[in-house]
Amino acid sequence: MACTGFNRRSFAWAVLIAVVLVARANAIDIFLEWHLTLDTTLKPVTRDQPVIVINGLFPGPLINATTNDFVHVNIFNDMDEPLLFTWNGIQQRLNSWQDGVSGTNCPIQPGTNWTYVFQTKDQIGSFFYFPSINFHKAAGGFGSIRVINRNVIAVPFPRPEAEFDLLIGDWFYDSYQNTRALMGTPLVAYHAIPDIILMNGKGPFGNPMSKSYESFNVTQGMTYRLRISNVGNALSFNFRIQNHQMVLVETEGSYTDQIALDSLDVHVGQSYSVLVTANQNAADYYMVASPKLVNTSEFTSLVGIGVLHYSNSVSQVSGPLPDGPDPFDLDFSVDQAKSIRWNLTAGAARPNPQGTFNVSNVTLSQTFILQSSVADLGDEPRYVVNNVSYRTPETPLKLADYYVNGTGVYQLDAFPTHYVNDDAAYGVSVVTGIHKGWIEIVFMNTLDAMDSWHLDGFGFYVVGFGNGDWSTDSRDTYNLYDPVVRSTVQVYPGGWTAVYAFLDNPGMWNLRSQLLKHWYLGQELYVRVYDADPNPAKESPPPENLLRCGIFSSPPAPAPAPASWT
Repeated sequence: MACTGFNRRSFAWAVLIAVVLVARANAIDIFLEWHLTLDTTLKPVTRDQPVIVINGLFPGPLINATTNDFVHVNIFNDMDEPLLFTWNGIQQRLNSWQDGVSGTNCPIQPGTNWTYVFQTKDQIGSFFYFPSINFHKAAGGFGSIRVINRNVIAVPFPRPEAEFDLLIGDWFYDSYQNTRALMGTPLVAYHAIPDIILMNGKGPFGNPMSKSYESFNVTQGMTYRLRISNVGNALSFNFRIQNHQMVLVETEGSYTDQIALDSLDVHVGQSYSVLVTANQNAADYYMVASPKLVNTSEFTSLVGIGVLHYSNSVSQVSGPLPDGPDPFDLDFSVDQAKSIRWNLTAGAARPNPQGTFNVSNVTLSQTFILQSSVADLGDEPRYVVNNVSYRTPETPLKLADYYVNGTGVYQLDAFPTHYVNDDAAYGVSVVTGIHKGWIEIVFMNTLDAMDSWHLDGFGFYVVGFGNGDWSTDSRDTYNLYDPVVRSTVQVYPGGWTAVYAFLDNPGMWNLRSQLLKHWYLGQELYVRVYDADPNPAKESPPPENLLRCGIFSSPPAPAPAPASWT
């Protein structure tokens, strides 16, 4: 006899509750209440522009969690536009319903609230959150996420005296609404350059536009951890501290081999942890973030400047800013990127050494070759992937996938993942990712700008970088021994980047450019990783507070029982 829909769902929820109870055994629940408003009085620089604040804060509150904790974020939308939040690098294990992008969630409407519930399952590290639709990220609304180790897992460096979160990013003087509207203008869309670089929402030290500047207080002789994130919209930057070296220890949830650096390139969407020892004379020292591929002699405000202040300092910062690498020297950047390796002997979220999970002997199930470029579609400037520009449907893909198998919203595998369309076109690009298969993704960048790519739900094993076109012979240059694992990877102008990922996380996952105008103008697609087993231990069912929109503005009919349950 076939199980009824009611009994099937009841059994599924019972299994889910049992799974959650086991997962909660070593975790806590963190409850947060956020009120999102558009503040016209809090000005990072002396310009009239609205800033998205959370509980009156810009940047927003720190989310401080431990591996496997459950985070509940009740978001009240007090703005006049719908919004969503995404948790950059938090993998949402088994639960893309909480991912907070247009393909997985209906937006939170003005005057309403909705609670995200996600688990920092099997993760540690430095991440950040931000609003994901309507160009909101250009107005703020971002903040730091720390996921710290469980007590039973050793951290591979001595405990620092303190930790600082440093959110650095480019910023437009104009309102996000005006900048968003100009994205329909080809000249602006392709060539717009931000106006200034902020550190933790504050302008550069010494800049007449700045209302304040960022400063960290340190004690001579002590070591500190800086968690640095590029929360900007367009520009990679090089970060350095006057007269101080940094020791790289972590990037987006992976402990790295510890290397000493005079400066560090951080690309849009990326996060790093570095250790800095206050081992200089008691004084104040510049912290500098200067953009890549920009002549800062022409754009002087595009140099972010803060201060490292020794507690017993009696002198202010002085002298010239510390020199960084030539911003147009991509060889330096590539060489540094290749030197960032996974620490194979360190434990992280689990007691097993990271090197237990490696790619030296994997068998690839799929290869995607994704070429980024620009196109004019009906006089609209658009960014394209393999000549396809993503156009967001009114119905989130995840809802359509769960209730009607995508019918009427998208067609699976309708667009190419390994060749370029002859003609540029709009499309709702959703492609198959083979569950529990290894995928190779090659990002090719025909643009004259740096790009960054991110896949929700997974980590990238960054196996290779190269110039020109990728070919199968390029695999001979891959590092398959200790490639670092991270959630966002840069792609250099005129070059390619290759990554591996293990698709063990069922769901509908956003694969996107992290550059805001690229993403807003179509440079994204979705990877559908499907497991036919309805056991909620493998993928969570829709949350009880599920928002509905598009073709599901009214509650949809229950999904039919899979054949395997009859």
